[in-house]
This record gives sequence, structure tokens and C-alpha cells, in this order.
Amino acid sequence: MSIRPHRDAESEPAPLIVFSEHLPRARGDVASDRLVLPFERRQKTRQRLRLGSGREIGVHVPRGTVLRGGDRLRGPDGTVVEVVAAPERVSTVRSRNLRELACVAYHLGNRHVALEVGDGWVRYLADHVLDALVEQLGLAVLADVQPFEPEAGAYGGGHGHGLDATAHAYPGTHPHGHAHAHEHEHEHEHEHGDSHAHAHEPAGDAPRYVLGPAHETIR
Repeated sequence: MSIRPHRDAESEPAPLIVFSEHLPRARGDVASDRLVLPFERRQKTRQRLRLGSGREIGVHVPRGTVLRGGDRLRGPDGTVVEVVAAPERVSTVRSRNLRELACVAYHLGNRHVALEVGDGWVRYLADHVLDALVEQLGLAVLADVQPFEPEAGAYGGGHGHGLDATAHAYPGTHPHGHAHAHEHEHEHEHEHGDSHAHAHEPAGDAPRYVLGPAHETIR
């Protein structure tokens, strides 16, 4: 006769709650916890993450969803958490000359770089090759640490900025691409209906963000 060891209910790990409901920030739902993520993670639709409180959760949102700072996620038990855009190492280019700024944006876009556009400035994830390109165009580059919220791609169908997490929307942020080793410009005019995607990685071994817990993608 075998005796089953007694299990203390308190020692049992809490079940993993999967957050699958994406709430627009305009709704103003009150959040009980925070989920701090860099942009690369905010594009993923299935992953295992850790909240600011240390609690581990799963996130499973519809394909194509891109989370923005201020968005909310709701779990099956009604728990609401706020998405926070983590500060990341970025390069910011400022100019009062709109023609110069447009020229920089054109050349960066020609390399399929995810780009955030503001009033008199553009911003991209830190990359020394791109920094050198901008300086060659005659503008200064400011190394900074800021939340990164790039513009949507032409194929975005999401909320707010019209976002899409596909390779077309943010091809420069996927973790499995090749570095910006090539200096050539893509001068070809391609039809945007095709399915190519040039993935690029920042040069060097510097971390892409400086705030936020470690994460693990759900397989």
C-alpha cells in the first residue's frame, strides 16, 4: 500500500493567468499592476511575462496586435494590467530645417528602419551604423534613453496608430535578422503587395532596452 505525500496547498504554484483581452487606452480601465516592455516585446502576441509585482502571466492577443504604452490587458478573472513602454537606448535626430529632417527620414526609411516621428525630430533604436549615416547627412545624433513608439507601417491595421506586428510594419525590430552591415540604399521601387521583409539588428552587443524584467516566449 503506497502512501501519497501530503501536499501543502500553499506550496502549489499559482495557475498561470493568460491575458487575452486588449483594452484601448481611451477606456480608462483601472489597472492593478504594470507590465513594462520594450517595443520588441510589445509586438509579440504569445509570450510568458512577469508583471511589476513579480507575478508571472501569459499574454495571448490576436495576431497583428501591437501593444502601446498606456494600453490595458484584462484576464479571465477580471484583473486589468497596464502596459508601460520601457525606456530604451535610442538615437534622436533634431532639426528646425524640415527638408534636412525629411531627407534623414527618407534614407532611414529606405533601410526599413522603424522610426518614431515627432515635432522637429525623428528617433530610432540605437545603431552606430545608422548614426554614422545621419551624421554624413549633416545632422547631429543624440544618444538617449526613452520609450520607443515608432510609426505604423503602411500595412498596419491595429488600434491607435494603426499598427501591425508583421514584418511589413516593423521589419527592423525582429530579433532574427541580420545586422546593418550593408551600406547600400534600397533604391528599387518595389510593390508593397509582396511579402519580402528585410530584418535588421542593431550593431554591437549593447542591450536594446534598459528597463523591464526578463521575458520568455511561450512555445
